Amino acid sequence: MYQAVVFFDLDGTLMQDDKTVAPSSVAAIHQLKANHVLPVIATGRNVFEVADIMRQTGIDSIVSANGSYVQYEGHFLTAHELDKGLLEDITHYANQHQDALAYYNDAGFALSHRNALTVANYRSLGQKARVQPDFFLREHIHFLLTFDPISAEKYQWRYHGYLRFVRNNPRALDTMAWGVSKATGIREILVKAGLTNVPTYAFGDAANDLEMFQLVDKPIAMGNGLANVKSLAAYITTDNMHDGIKNGLAHFGLI
Repeated sequence: MYQAVVFFDLDGTLMQDDKTVAPSSVAAIHQLKANHVLPVIATGRNVFEVADIMRQTGIDSIVSANGSYVQYEGHFLTAHELDKGLLEDITHYANQHQDALAYYNDAGFALSHRNALTVANYRSLGQKARVQPDFFLREHIHFLLTFDPISAEKYQWRYHGYLRFVRNNPRALDTMAWGVSKATGIREILVKAGLTNVPTYAFGDAANDLEMFQLVDKPIAMGNGLANVKSLAAYITTDNMHDGIKNGLAHFGLI
């Protein structure tokens, strides 16, 4: 039986600025597992994007795409698939405004079209982005990137009650089914795995971590985190470049 559960955001948290995981963090996670604590990745990224990190750290449970796709101990748990009619509508609306969309599932993604924002985004991630405007018609889609660098307001107004938009990227909006967040994915793991009575901890730094911080027992903000994330924290650790994960876990006696 697990003694506790710890949820780790990736960008700016478990990952360093160069998108690698610090050796001290890898060692700390291995120690967590030896101490019968369950480590879980909780990220805006999708499963296929973080497979190497999961192998490196030995973490096989993940709340991905901000709660849109969840697996526990290497097995699929739940997903929030986006409705095809809704996808057709937002594709038409985005095209009208010359905004690109990226359609995601756990195995891959494709673009509605390519523009300067998509080129810059995937160059920074070191990913190749293919253009397949009909990808969403042929595949299960549970997450979008909506490439609008200005404001989420026009999308929030049109899709209120249907889609949720979170600014995690200066170029694009994380886009999920209405009501879905890291917190909903965390609840699904805790309930279905019978872990609702064990202590919960979470590390994070950004806007998509706010609901997660409000749910867990002990939220831990990175030293490089946003002010509103730090305001919810039970503890502020050092930043993602200076052993923030190891120091935060040690502070609470988890390693």
